[in-house]
Formats: sequence, C-alpha cells, structure tokens
Amino acid sequence: MKLFFKEHALLIALNILQFTAILLLYWLDGYRNLLPALYAIFIGFFLLTCYLFYQYVSRRSFYKRLSRPLETLDESLQKSSQHPVSEALDDLLRSQYKHYQQQINTIEKERVEHLKLMDQWVHQMKTPISVIELTAQNLDEPDSSNIREETERMKSGLHTILYMARLRTIEQDFHIKPIHLEALVHEVNGENKRFYIRNQVYPKVEERTAGLTVQSDEKWLYFILTQLILNAVKYSAGKSNSVLISMYERGKEAVLEIQDFGIGIPEADKKRIFDAFYTGENGRRFRESTGMGLYLIKESVEYLHHRIEFESKALEGTTFRIVFSETQNLTTL
Repeated sequence: MKLFFKEHALLIALNILQFTAILLLYWLDGYRNLLPALYAIFIGFFLLTCYLFYQYVSRRSFYKRLSRPLETLDESLQKSSQHPVSEALDDLLRSQYKHYQQQINTIEKERVEHLKLMDQWVHQMKTPISVIELTAQNLDEPDSSNIREETERMKSGLHTILYMARLRTIEQDFHIKPIHLEALVHEVNGENKRFYIRNQVYPKVEERTAGLTVQSDEKWLYFILTQLILNAVKYSAGKSNSVLISMYERGKEAVLEIQDFGIGIPEADKKRIFDAFYTGENGRRFRESTGMGLYLIKESVEYLHHRIEFESKALEGTTFRIVFSETQNLTTL
C-alpha cells in the first residue's frame, strides 16, 4: 500500500491543486454560488478515487511483489499481473535471471577446472620432493637433515593448499566410517617422527577410555589431528619437550584432546585464531604460519558436525579438543 501511494502521490497532489485553483477562479470571478463547482469537484474526486482503486486492485500483486524481498531466485520468474509495466518487469527479471545463470555456470566450470588443476599440481609436486628426499639421504649431516626439513615444510604447505581446494567441495569428499582414535593418533605420530625429533618435542598418548571409536571421515580427521599436533609441537619447541594427546569420554560424548605446554595464545588473539589468514602474534614471531591451519580445522570440523574447543594461557600452554557428539561416539552405542 505504501508503494502504491508513493507512486501516485504526485497525481493526487496535482488533482488537489487543480480543484483548489478552480474554486479560486470561481471566487475571484465574482461567483458566490459555489455549489455547482463543489459538485464538479466532488465528481472529480470520485472519479480519481475510482481510478486509484482500480489501479490498486489490478496491480496489487505487483506492488506486493515489489515490497517483499525475494527468498529464492526462482521467484523472479513468477508473473505478478497482466499490467504492461508488470509484464515489462517480468521480462527484464527473466532476462537477468538467464544472464545470471549463464555467469554462474561459467564461474562454476572455471572453479572446477581450477580445483582440478590445483589437485594435479600438488600431486605432481610430490614426485620431485620425494626425489629430493632420496637424494638427501646420501648426503652428509647436517646437509641431509636440513634438506629433509625443508622438504617436509614444502609437503606441509602442499597439503594445506590441497585441503583448501577441497574445502569448497568437502560435502562431496565425505566418507563417514567408524574410526578407532588411538590407531589414528599412532598413525599421525608415525608419519611425523622426524618433526618431533627435530623440535625435541615428543607426544604422550593417554587413552583414558579404552577402545574409543567415533564416526567421522578418516582423511579429514587425520588432517585435523595432524595440524593440531604439529602446531602444538612447533609452539612448544624450546619451552617444553612433551605434548599430551588424550582420548576420553565426557558424559556420552567422545573427546580427542591435544594439550601442549608451550608459549600459549595471547589474550588479544583468542577471538581471531580461526579467521582465515590471521597469524597473530605467535605467527609473526615464528614467521612460518600461513594463518590457514586453524581456519581449515574449524571449517572441516563444522562440516563433519563435530565441535572444537580450546583453552590457552600465555606462556603456559594451549589445549584443543575435538568433541564428537553422542550419536558419533560409537563406543557407547
């Protein structure tokens, strides 16, 4: 209704001004019997009211459509009325919708090709890195260790890029199955032995609930656990020589906890540690942080319908917990 009056406000004002002018002319010309003029004005107002009523009734759906935001793009294809202006708007919206769909299809095609290229590139880069590692084994120390340390950093960066590319299609990349947490933890530790030795920080595994099994995606959970443990080791180096990995039940939920006794997270950074590309004070200090690790962890945990919790005190250490809901804790089922 407001939109209708806004559109016809000028017409109503013009008619009022016109009728007022007619009465004024009658009065200035010496006519004192204004009843015929008032009757004519009454008829004019009546006809104006009938016209506005017809316009509103015939275009009511059109005005409602303009006043209400679209909930879906498909609503733009719905016809509102047979009025010429409404039909012209419908034609314009259909044309825009068509162009929009074409652009979306083009962008989606480019995105898929881009992700495919990134995936292929990451896998292709693994081969020369493996060759470099094999070559480094025949070198004397400390050259061999230094080269392998750099190749490990390259592999970590490539894995981050790969998971960033897969994150947008994570729902299509799921394979939910039962996972024995202790076995997964040992697998991650076995893969990162050299990293632990180089930093002189070693994980201690504590399974408080025996045989703790959860339902999740093994590949993504492996990535999440690896990132959390590597962060714990990196930020503990030089301050502590151990990281505690615990598995236990809290109520009916299963919890996988990674606790370090390193430098901790400054209070000012706690609200933003899961933001993309945010490195914080510790990241700037170590100069190896991309700011994407915790962001990818947070996003993938939410897609998997788990929860992530953390506690930290500066200079005392940090604890991260991956919490599996009651329905995902197969140990209690």
